Amino acid sequence: MAQTYCDAAPGHEWHGPYHEREYGFPLESDAELFERLVLEINQAGLSWLTILKKREAFRRAYDGFDPEIVAHYGKADHQRLLADAGIIRNRLKVDAAIANAQRILELRKTHGSFAGWLAAHHPRTKDEWVKLFKKTFRFTGGEIVGEFLMSIGYLPGAHAPSCPVYSRVLERRPPWSSEKSVSGKKKREQRARPK
Repeated sequence: MAQTYCDAAPGHEWHGPYHEREYGFPLESDAELFERLVLEINQAGLSWLTILKKREAFRRAYDGFDPEIVAHYGKADHQRLLADAGIIRNRLKVDAAIANAQRILELRKTHGSFAGWLAAHHPRTKDEWVKLFKKTFRFTGGEIVGEFLMSIGYLPGAHAPSCPVYSRVLERRPPWSSEKSVSGKKKREQRARPK
């Protein structure tokens, strides 16, 4: 039987704090949601541990993940990001971060915030979310979207029910736990987060 993230993360220098304080907990601010989306996009093809270790460098490089600032990045910022050894220097991922920040500003006009847009489209199945994200954002495949939504409480499965963090997540009332989203639907099993 494969070890789950709830089995592997506790006590780990990097995974432990993320698992216990962030993973699966609902987020509200555009900066927090944008950060999580950018980190999930950058994890594609890499380990989550690599991303956690580079997280502070990402925050500095992307101006605290303020979508308003990132959306207005020009050529000089683009070149700066591609030259920054502290982050993932992948042109497609950098392009996606800037384009997705611009998209968040557009969503604010129609939904007030990124969180408002997510709430307006909840509940959906993972496949429905993936289709919506692919139409709305860049570099958002199935794995990225699924992990992003699980990490912010829109899809279940971040923690096993036996995990001590599970009850703390439920106290915060993640969107997946609402009756509307789970009635008549089979809850997904908790799975291992890539290390």
